[in-house]
Amino acid sequence: MSLGQHLTELRKRFIIGLVALVVGMVAAYFLTDWIIWAMTEPIRVVAEKRGEDVGLMIDTVTGAFDLRLRISFAVGIIISAPIWLWQLWAFLMPGLTRKEIRYTIGFVAAAIPLFFAGCFVGWWVMPHIVEIMASFTPEGAANWFQAKYYYDFVFKLVIVVGVSFVVPVFLVALNLAGIMTGRAILKAWRVAVLIAVGFAGLATPAADVVSMLLLAGILVVLFFAAAGLSMLFDRRRAKRARAELGPIA
Repeated sequence: MSLGQHLTELRKRFIIGLVALVVGMVAAYFLTDWIIWAMTEPIRVVAEKRGEDVGLMIDTVTGAFDLRLRISFAVGIIISAPIWLWQLWAFLMPGLTRKEIRYTIGFVAAAIPLFFAGCFVGWWVMPHIVEIMASFTPEGAANWFQAKYYYDFVFKLVIVVGVSFVVPVFLVALNLAGIMTGRAILKAWRVAVLIAVGFAGLATPAADVVSMLLLAGILVVLFFAAAGLSMLFDRRRAKRARAELGPIA
C-alpha cells in the first residue's frame, strides 16, 4: 500500500473506533446513577459509623454533569474496547509476521484478564481506604468529599492497580523478545518484592496493613509466575537449539 492508502486506512479505522467510543459513552451514561451509587457506598458507611452528615460535595454549577461525563467517558472506553482494539489490531496486523501475531494474541489474552482482575482488586481496596482515612477526622470536623477529587481518587486507584497486574506480562514479553532471560528476571526478586511492597504501601493507607499485604502478595506471586514462565520458555528455546544443531561428532 502507498502512504496515501495507509493514511486512508488509518482514518477509516480511527473513525470506526471513535464512533464505537461515542456509542459506548452514550450507553454508559445510563449507568452513571448505579456507578455513582456504588462508588459512594464507602461515604455512606462513614456517615453511619460517625453518626453525622457525610456526603459527596458538588461545588460548581456544572459539577454534576462533569462527573457523569467523566464516568461515561471511562466506562465508554471499556465498553467499546473490543471494537477499537480490533480496529487497531486490523491496522497493524498486515505488517506483522506470523510469529509476532501469535505472540501478540497471547499477550492480549493474558493482559486483559489480569487488567480487569487488578481493577477488581483496586475497587475492593478502595472502600477500606476511604473508611480508614475518614477515621482520622478529628472531633468537630466534618467529612465532605468533593466530587471531582473523589472520582479522580477512585478512578486512578482502580486503573493503577489494574496496570500493575499487567506488568508481569510485559516481563514475559521481554523474555520472548530475547531482551531478558528468565534467570535475570528471577535474580531481581528482591528488588521486585521491595517495589511490590512500596507500591502497595502507596496505594493503600498505612493503617490498612491487611489490604497492603494482600496487594503486595498478589504482585509478588505474579512476578514469580512471570519469572517461572520465562525460565520455561528459555528451557524450550535451548532444547530446540540443541535439536537444530544435532548430535556433535
